[in-house]
Amino acid sequence: MIDLKGKKGLIVGVANEASIAYGCAKMMHAAGAELAITYLNAKAEPYVRPLAEAMKSPIILPCDVEVEGQLEAVFETIARQWKTLDFVVHSIAYAPKEDLHGRVVDCSRDGFLRAMDVSCHSFIKISKLAEPLLAKGGTLITMTFQGSQRVIPHYGLMGPVKAALEAVVKYVAVELGEQGIRVHAISPGPLETRAASGISNFNDMLYESRRRAALHQKISIDDVGNIATMLVSDEANSLTGNIIYVDGGYNIV
Repeated sequence: MIDLKGKKGLIVGVANEASIAYGCAKMMHAAGAELAITYLNAKAEPYVRPLAEAMKSPIILPCDVEVEGQLEAVFETIARQWKTLDFVVHSIAYAPKEDLHGRVVDCSRDGFLRAMDVSCHSFIKISKLAEPLLAKGGTLITMTFQGSQRVIPHYGLMGPVKAALEAVVKYVAVELGEQGIRVHAISPGPLETRAASGISNFNDMLYESRRRAALHQKISIDDVGNIATMLVSDEANSLTGNIIYVDGGYNIV
């Protein structure tokens, strides 16, 4: 088993027990890591706080990246209580429904900018805020989807946004590599999360991915969590800049 005892990490993006971020948190906690957990707002807190408390998280804070100062407040608290950090998992994305469900050529400027800000630039900002706390090196992980590389029906605007996020991963990996900071994106297959429920015809996408994938099997948040746990461990200290598919081989078909 991967051993994360003594490591401290921040998980951004837990919405409920079906969240990819929770799958990562659950597996990292089981491996011995101490975790700081954020929730989006007061509406989300009742779903997230019990999960964080069950993992004995000493830091549980609101974090809406669109609210000025909230992300900075999270890192200020971590700096004050922990002084250092070993890893961050960024698992947040958003696009306005009217832009997500329509054609890319029809998306509004404001919708495009908002999707890029929440889903992509927030990872850049987190990387910058985490950098001084990762003094001994560490790992930054974000979540993407193969709609970044090929056209997936109904994924729309998020395809170009995730493509930008993957490019950011590679540039940040090079920029922070000399400091021993490793950077990755995990690309899961379709998963039944709250975020996925906003994608039109998602059930068709889920069925088709399982039918066509090399392994023909269901992918779970625990599968993603296991890979994320490996990536933040010392065993992965020679890996960086990767887009890692956790999809049963769907991406190769």
